[in-house]
Amino acid sequence: MPDTVIVVGAGLAGLACALRLRSAGVDVRVLDAAGEVGGRVRTDVVDGFRLDHGFQVFNTAYPEAARVLDLGALDLRAIPSGVISFDEGRRERLMLPWRHPSQAFSGVLADVGTPVDKAVLAALTTRDIVLPASRLRAGRERTTLEELKHWGVSPKMVEKLIRPFLAGVVLERELETSSRFFHLIWRTFARGTIAVPALGMGEITRQLAARLPAEAVTLETPVIAVTEEGVETAQGGTIPARAVVVATDPAMAAALHPGLEIPAMRSVTTFYHAASRPPTDDATQFVDVQGEITDTLVISNTAPAYAPPGRALISTSVLGVLTDADEPRVRARLARIYDTDASGWEHLATYAVEGALPAMTPPFSMRHPVRLGPGRYVCGDHRDTGSQQGALVSGRRAADAVLADRR
Repeated sequence: MPDTVIVVGAGLAGLACALRLRSAGVDVRVLDAAGEVGGRVRTDVVDGFRLDHGFQVFNTAYPEAARVLDLGALDLRAIPSGVISFDEGRRERLMLPWRHPSQAFSGVLADVGTPVDKAVLAALTTRDIVLPASRLRAGRERTTLEELKHWGVSPKMVEKLIRPFLAGVVLERELETSSRFFHLIWRTFARGTIAVPALGMGEITRQLAARLPAEAVTLETPVIAVTEEGVETAQGGTIPARAVVVATDPAMAAALHPGLEIPAMRSVTTFYHAASRPPTDDATQFVDVQGEITDTLVISNTAPAYAPPGRALISTSVLGVLTDADEPRVRARLARIYDTDASGWEHLATYAVEGALPAMTPPFSMRHPVRLGPGRYVCGDHRDTGSQQGALVSGRRAADAVLADRR
């Protein structure tokens, strides 16, 4: 049997795992069913528009990303650190004052809560910025909603700001996500810059893949079984390996490793529209307080290369799995949010991302096992936290487990 490690899946976790193994001198082969690397972190080019597979952003405060990526080469384009809250015709701008000093009073003046609310939120944010991440991970756990109540945040601020904002982050509106994860993700938003690579989120996984030898990545090769000898592919062949790391979504991981515990998953649908001119010159993200839209923004205002010259690209996300049939209703809501006539917009694509993010409800473990047995491993954000950080960390952990077992 060849002394090879097969990694099934060329997404963030699989590529991170393969790179760490390769750096340790291990022969690695990455197999993926798709025609390109990236998993969920991919970008399609359609008529000159760059369409990410669902609205995604990169956070510079993710420590693992800073370790494994060349951030300068990504040519990151920063999205303003804040939101515009839309509540039935009323728009309230709330920006992080240390990122946007000229708009420092936007939150003070916004009608999203009392002065006490804003002081409480400032104290919570300061605490999350200052405390070590290890302290936040070890804090008392409850739901996010219970945590906000514990801090004394009023229902008004929850409904007008925090619930609509977090809906687009954790892909649920009930605020049932673990308070530990809430504090960690709140910390990254406060400490980091939110951005997208100039040429799309797919540049992140392309950069990782480019650091592997070309012959190490084999695409259009679905794996249908993990065997004692290695893996069996849909083409009917067996590829031998001493160790196999499954770096797929949870459903596929469970199919390849029956009995593997998998979390409930959150789904989201992103609609892309093209316009002859942007409905706003603002690059800030809108959140919808009363409607179904979690977030919408003119992404080409941030990253002009997302749209061809003279055009604008609007990215809009809604929780759940929707279809093209839902697009007219979404477009009508966008017309209200942007206060514009959207009838002439071109509907470019609908990306329904099933299983976009694992549910992280209490009790939530931020470290699930990556070693399943002799020579068998698993990684992905479902083994850590539902984030790019979690995917990258899980890939490193799986690689370290492989290396430890080889000693």
